[in-house]
Amino acid sequence: MSCEVVLAINPGSTSTKIGIFNRKGKVFVKSIDHSGTKIADMHSIRDQLPMRLKIINEVCDNVLNEHKLVAIVGRGGLLGPIKSGIYSVNEDIMDITINCRYASHASNLGASLAFNLAEKYKVPSYIVDPVTVDEMIPEARISGIPEIERRSRLHALNINACVRKAAQKLGKEVSELKFVIAHMGGGISVAAIDKGRIIDCNDALMGMGPFSPERAGAVPLEGLIDLAQTMSSKELKIKLTKNSGVKSYLGTSNMKDVSKMIRNGDKKATAICDAMTYQIGKEIGAMATTLMGDVDAIIYTGGIAYEDITIEKIHQRVKFIADKIVFPGENELESLAEGGFRAIDKLQEVITYKRTI
Repeated sequence: MSCEVVLAINPGSTSTKIGIFNRKGKVFVKSIDHSGTKIADMHSIRDQLPMRLKIINEVCDNVLNEHKLVAIVGRGGLLGPIKSGIYSVNEDIMDITINCRYASHASNLGASLAFNLAEKYKVPSYIVDPVTVDEMIPEARISGIPEIERRSRLHALNINACVRKAAQKLGKEVSELKFVIAHMGGGISVAAIDKGRIIDCNDALMGMGPFSPERAGAVPLEGLIDLAQTMSSKELKIKLTKNSGVKSYLGTSNMKDVSKMIRNGDKKATAICDAMTYQIGKEIGAMATTLMGDVDAIIYTGGIAYEDITIEKIHQRVKFIADKIVFPGENELESLAEGGFRAIDKLQEVITYKRTI
């Protein structure tokens, strides 16, 4: 068993990240940059599949020859509202994701990449906790406008992995614990976890919660309506999800650069970061109310969690709720591989997906 490995695949808009992991951790990780290639110019997700497959094969063949591959796990993609868990890749999953029947995103390639490679190596293929995981309680869905329902779109993969690690750290089962967790990267997800279930969260993609390095978060509606008169719907969505937040104020979404600006005495950078941490703290407080204040720990994760000063600024506001646990980094490849081993070792039931859209 020591030579058994899982291949994890995380396709992004300008890269494909691949990782080979054994039960002890990382064996091989590579990020393949597609900037300036034919892939970057392809608007169709489906059209990218053959080229990405070819590149992954070229990178992995020699490495995999030295190990026993037991599973391949791909990033889940946008499947519509779905229960958290490990899913075996089937035709329904591939049809909805590769044809972008729910929404278009590079992560939609994950299931088809995993399935095609798994056929070559004759191993099972899975996806784990896609971003459309939706386990919200009924009252969390009502927006105040009948035509609009609150949606669950969050960093479910890393969030659920961190919940398991936090439970292990506390020496308890996930089913015994309640957490508020903040995943802080280019987008920010803040979620309430009740005994393993994500009962509420901000929509990390658009329109809710704190602003982030790239995204607008919740904004005053009157101003948003006025702004919408000045641009197309597509332009507005791009602005809100890619060109807002810290980036719109400081010209960069790279928080390492922003931290350097702050250390050099940049007062504007300090003010913007203070506002972001203020809003994250408010959202953590809001999520604590969904658990009626019964919170075992506040978990901080994502790339921003490497910044100790930022974590302290946030936690000073919410430490009255619970102690903190910090797991820095996105950890997506590791979380995918972990799911593959849980499936192979029969530690978690594998779900068969049945389409609803």
